Amino acid sequence: MSKDQTSSLESEIEEIRDRLAGTIDELIYRGSPKTIVQRQAAAVKAVYVDPVTGEPKMGNIAKTVGGVVGAALLMATLRKITKAN
Repeated sequence: MSKDQTSSLESEIEEIRDRLAGTIDELIYRGSPKTIVQRQAAAVKAVYVDPVTGEPKMGNIAKTVGGVVGAALLMATLRKITKAN
């Protein structure tokens, strides 16, 4: 192998190492618990708040409140039925 080929291979290997190190750093960042929590909190917020205007999405809020109230009523009804027997 000539000196130029060796030099070329060494520089190519160094570039590959740098890219790999960047990829590993990105994976570590994405996999950290703090980043995951931030990402999930942003996803939940996006369901209830318009990201462009910052206005609440009343339709989604109403659906959630309705579901919670419905579940509470169902639990109360089931509790009454089981106590009556």
